[in-house]
Amino acid sequence: MSEHVVPVRNYVMIFATLLALTALTTGVAFLDLGPLNTVAALTIAVTKMVLVILFFMHLRYSPRLTKIVLVAGFFWLVLLIGLTLSDYLTRQWTPGPSGWEGTTQAQP
Repeated sequence: MSEHVVPVRNYVMIFATLLALTALTTGVAFLDLGPLNTVAALTIAVTKMVLVILFFMHLRYSPRLTKIVLVAGFFWLVLLIGLTLSDYLTRQWTPGPSGWEGTTQAQP
């Protein structure tokens, strides 16, 4: 089985890009973007994750079965997060017990 040989220059460029994205993450953390802080941080994190998976874990040069396993893993993660959020977001739909309203106790 022959393996794909990646030039060292590619690794150096990806590493420099990851360092730049880490610096960008730190910079965004000090800005007040309101609710967009989370979106910006997650976008940068997903970009870094994709670079690491594609190049350092060699997914770019892997067979299709490995790519299918990765996609299935992410699908499973999205499914579990979706089910967890569906439980968390619908907890207020059912009212809680109201107590003993409307009843009075007679005093002896």
